[in-house]
Amino acid sequence: MDLGLFFAMFLIFIGSFVQSAIGFGLAIVTAPLLFLISPNYVPGPIVIVGLFLSIINAYKYKANVSFRGLGYAFLGRIPGSLLGGLLLYYVDAKLLSLWIGVVVLLAVAISLLPFRIEPNNSRMTIAGFFSGLFGTSSGIGGPPMALLLQHQEANLIRANLSAFFVVSSVISLAVQVPAGYMSLNHLYLTLPLLPASVIGYLVAMKVVDRIDKGTIRKVSLVMCSVSGIAAIVLGVR
Repeated sequence: MDLGLFFAMFLIFIGSFVQSAIGFGLAIVTAPLLFLISPNYVPGPIVIVGLFLSIINAYKYKANVSFRGLGYAFLGRIPGSLLGGLLLYYVDAKLLSLWIGVVVLLAVAISLLPFRIEPNNSRMTIAGFFSGLFGTSSGIGGPPMALLLQHQEANLIRANLSAFFVVSSVISLAVQVPAGYMSLNHLYLTLPLLPASVIGYLVAMKVVDRIDKGTIRKVSLVMCSVSGIAAIVLGVR
């Protein structure tokens, strides 16, 4: 097996474990380093893996899914995704790397905010817009929604984020096709990553109740910071 592919599968395993444990994090943890392995992994393939994992998690937590408010998030997601598609169309690989790094570090900063933001219809629409912008252009669409939903009960967070990601990933992929970031070659590149995602999910389900979620979050934030800085360095070189 090619070393780059092995490392990509390992990253997807870690990212899928994190997302299955806390509700989001696949793209934040993996996107910058996957981009360093090959720019072709981002954003198309990582969105496919995110869709695949979200379907699994949404089915598991289907009893906890609440579509109240998600409609407003979808309303914002569509124009955000279109803007993200335009961004992809006009930027080159170095600018995309810089953009991914900035988005990751912004996500880390948002997750560290000390105040609580309660979800309402207008905030869900705004979060959906930025989720579409970031998710379509960099594969990292979770933080805006996670910021609003982070104080809900754990299974409710996993359920609603997964349901949102299923629909929003389809929207992002539809926009990425005409932008040239989703093709059959990208699909073939994704296929070896899907088993790693399943393993990450299964391991998370086995140990999630025995591992402190605060520890998972802290380790994830450190990984995100390092990978985000690396992507920025690559983008400005």
